[in-house]
Amino acid sequence: MVGTENNARFRLAFSLVNGSQDLGPNSAPASNAGSECGGIEFTREDVEALVSEKMKYKNKFNYKERCENMMEYIKRLRLCIKWFQELEGEYAFEQEKLRTALQLTDRRCSEMEVALKNKEEELNLIILELRKSLASLQEKLAKEESEKKAAVDSLAKEKEARISIERSQASLSEELDKVQGELDGANQRIASINDMYKLLQEYNSSLQLYNSKLQTDLDAAHETIKRGEKERSVIVENLHNLRGQHKSLRDQLTSSIASQDEAMKQKDSLLNEVACLRMELQQIGDDRDRYQQQVQSLATEVSKYKELATNSSELEEKCLSQGNQIQILHDQLAVAERKLQMSDMSAFETRAEFEEQKKLINELQNHLVDSEFKLIEGEKLRKKLHNTILELKGNIRVFCRVRPQLPDDSSSNQGKVVSYPTSMEYLGRGIDITQNGQKHCFTFDKVFMPDASQEEVFVEISQLVQSALDGYKVCIFAYGQTGSGKTYTMMGRPGQLEEKGLIPRSLEQIFETKQALQPQGWRYEMQVSMLEIYNETIRDLLSTNRDASRNENGVAGKQYTIKHDANGNTQVSDLTIVDVESSREVSFLLDRAAHSRSVGKTQMNEQSSRSHFVFTMRITGVNESTEQQVQGVLNLIDLAGSERLSKSGSTGDRLKETQAINKSLSSLADVIFALAKKEDHVPFRNSKLTYLLQPCLGGDSKTLMFVNISPEPSSVGESLCSLRFASRVNACEIGIPRRQLNMKTSDSRLSYG
Repeated sequence: MVGTENNARFRLAFSLVNGSQDLGPNSAPASNAGSECGGIEFTREDVEALVSEKMKYKNKFNYKERCENMMEYIKRLRLCIKWFQELEGEYAFEQEKLRTALQLTDRRCSEMEVALKNKEEELNLIILELRKSLASLQEKLAKEESEKKAAVDSLAKEKEARISIERSQASLSEELDKVQGELDGANQRIASINDMYKLLQEYNSSLQLYNSKLQTDLDAAHETIKRGEKERSVIVENLHNLRGQHKSLRDQLTSSIASQDEAMKQKDSLLNEVACLRMELQQIGDDRDRYQQQVQSLATEVSKYKELATNSSELEEKCLSQGNQIQILHDQLAVAERKLQMSDMSAFETRAEFEEQKKLINELQNHLVDSEFKLIEGEKLRKKLHNTILELKGNIRVFCRVRPQLPDDSSSNQGKVVSYPTSMEYLGRGIDITQNGQKHCFTFDKVFMPDASQEEVFVEISQLVQSALDGYKVCIFAYGQTGSGKTYTMMGRPGQLEEKGLIPRSLEQIFETKQALQPQGWRYEMQVSMLEIYNETIRDLLSTNRDASRNENGVAGKQYTIKHDANGNTQVSDLTIVDVESSREVSFLLDRAAHSRSVGKTQMNEQSSRSHFVFTMRITGVNESTEQQVQGVLNLIDLAGSERLSKSGSTGDRLKETQAINKSLSSLADVIFALAKKEDHVPFRNSKLTYLLQPCLGGDSKTLMFVNISPEPSSVGESLCSLRFASRVNACEIGIPRRQLNMKTSDSRLSYG
């Protein structure tokens, strides 16, 4: 905006825009070098007058005059808009300039404070050394005085040795003078040090005055920045016009669905045409082979006749008796040659038809490739619409992953128990389990075959991880029996970059996106916590004192309580929360938590996870330009594996762990069944696991479950139970996800909701 003191000059400039020529010699607008608008500037009144200006016409049916007036009005509007854009650029440049000056001033202040602290430390060391020397001199002086007293006493007692005593007294007096001189020098040095200390105090006070002056300059700079931001907010309000695009996007959605249906119909018709053409091509090929065989037989007959003709000299006697036969053979040869010519022509025509059919087949194949590309694009659109529908419904998404066969797996003659449908409707989404000759079919949002890589799995959930940065609550957890690959899916294999799990890849994506959004004005803060639920007891995996959360010798360790607030956030009391700035810091914390997690050996898995692992990252973002605040939560959970006691062979502590794991997973199943039936009471409090996951299962969170299964025939019963449970989970509706906007981060306690 422009100040009011130059209103007269601005109004003259505005009149220049309106085409006025009556400018005085002192009313010329100020030059603005490098600007497209020249010296033209506007006030608020000028802009309002320009916007509210109504066209006046001498004749309302004179369209030429109306067009000329409208073009002149549009030119003035363009000049005004260009002036506003240039003014905004100047404010942005001034703001950046003030920020750099502020950073330079802060850096200088910090350097001066460090130098002052170093100087103070040096002076304190000098004062300590001088005080030590003064104490030693005082001790020497006390010793000399005691010796002097002893000498005086000896002088009174031994008058006979007066001469020797006087000599000793003289020597003592000389030494006393020397000590006195040293004492005077020390006092002078102390006085000089005191003067230097006073000078340093004065210098410190001058630095404090300079610092206060810099602080006032900083406050003034902040005020100018705030004024600039307020003026920019007027321009930012124009962004609200984008809401009208929502309706156009819906129209595009309906049109894309219709185009997908048309593409499917076209593909079916093209497939039928290709089948017919292939049959015709096969028939033409058979006719061609038959004609070629006929041509070859005629050629052999011609060669035989030619051999007979060459041997005519030897058969002259026989030719007389067989003249009639030779004539007949000549006639037959002529007929054969005519047939050969006709067959050559038919072969040429057949070849031409073959080339035409080949071109037609190539065109159809290209058309088929285009149709398949459109079908793939339609499938991507279907996935996107499917995810949108699931979000609107509030369903829990379920991905199924089948681990590959391992070298240690027992060989069986039962054959494969896991198969995948190949129809377009269920391709990549269906899985079939065969048990006792009976096939059980399941359909999920995505099914990963054993050869699927960690990268392919992460690509499917990357957009869900991105939602945490956008201010949503996101929860991803892995479920399945022991040894089915849950920990490998979530954590990966240590030391191998290509086999990193979902947790490390999600963290890398979050921090990369954080860096990419900084030019847009977004600033993020990340907080991380990690815990495990072992035998219905919460353990802090990042605690420096690990024994505090364990139960040893019957003595209860540190107790952690779970609390839910009115906003659906979850807090765990006394849990260690770490602020992180990079994925490397989080990787270090993950390694630390992995070494602290409870694992054990069973007959089903040598390194079986004996607890539920919960990784939580709270993300708080602020946009400095729009003053928008978002708060998202990312929960990544590796559940302990379900197992049968008859197969795991657990005893002692492993038996207790197995019973606790199966009990918590049974409580999770009870919660899922209650949500599927939409019962009034959902038993979240039956276990620590379900109570901790209450916001993810019954709130406004985006939730995804990985169900991991083993392809071994001996595990088909457990795999079937896992897939049935996953189908129940996929049918649950937990509520529409809600983005958390404009929430102040007054409480730094990390939440799980």
